Formats: sequence, C-alpha cells, structure tokens
Amino acid sequence: MIKLKAVEPKGDYHLLLHFSDSTAGVYDFAPFVAANTVMTQPLSEPEFFARYFIELGALGWPNGFDLSTGALQKRLRDLGALHQDPEAA
Repeated sequence: MIKLKAVEPKGDYHLLLHFSDSTAGVYDFAPFVAANTVMTQPLSEPEFFARYFIELGALGWPNGFDLSTGALQKRLRDLGALHQDPEAA
C-alpha cells in the first residue's frame, strides 16, 4: 500500500507530496478551496491550510477533511504531474 510520507508547502495552495513508492508531485488545492463546502471552507484561511498533517499515510486537516493517498496520486498522474522523487534516491 502506497502512503504519503512527506509534504512541503510550495506557495498559495500548492503542496509537494512525496509518496512511499518514490514518486512525488505538486498538487494545487485551490479547487478544493474554491468549492467552499463545509469541509473545505476552513482551508481558505492560510493559517488553517498550513496545519495539514499526515495520518496513517493520508493527508488531513484538523477539521476532519482528509484525502486518501490513492486519490491524490491518481489526480497527480492524470494531470501529468507525478514524477520520480529525486529525494528518494
């Protein structure tokens, strides 16, 4: 099972995601913020967005909003933004 192993901020709502299978990619979370749902509205506050964490290999925030590693990796792959992680070498 592939897990998220590290996350780095890359400005605005972009995070560099490092996965346990030696892949990585920068994901833009702005569409989640723009959706402005009950769960994603808090992400619009930069201080709250910066409180992301990894729990059981998934990406989450303190309000209970989380995204599975599989979904994140698939979205990055579909966008052509998933690459071999040079830091994993």
